[in-house]
Amino acid sequence: QVQLVESGGGSVQAGGSLRLSCAASGYTYSSYCLGWFRQAPAKEREGVAAIYTGNRSTYYADSVKGRFTISQDNAKNTLYLQMNSLKPEDTAMYYCAIRRTYCSRISGDFEYWGQGTQVSVSS
Repeated sequence: QVQLVESGGGSVQAGGSLRLSCAASGYTYSSYCLGWFRQAPAKEREGVAAIYTGNRSTYYADSVKGRFTISQDNAKNTLYLQMNSLKPEDTAMYYCAIRRTYCSRISGDFEYWGQGTQVSVSS
């Protein structure tokens, strides 16, 4: 059973930083995509960043480019999202997800999801 468990969320002031973690287990895919998504109240879930393990390619939403960095520690089976220069509009529930093939911007293409971790940024 694939399990994804996020942690690291919290409340920060604008300009601050947070690092989210996603502990992954229960999968044996050779190449796959790990992604971070977020959903703010009354808004659709949107892709934030993703990494394809086959060639280590990374992808970012335009709104977070230059501020967020996605990385993966294979030894720890953990996905990270380093978030710097946080803005109030980054406030959302953040989810990690896994897809058994190439990355996609569409949340429905990802097969497994974590329970989410809340990020709140105050001005």
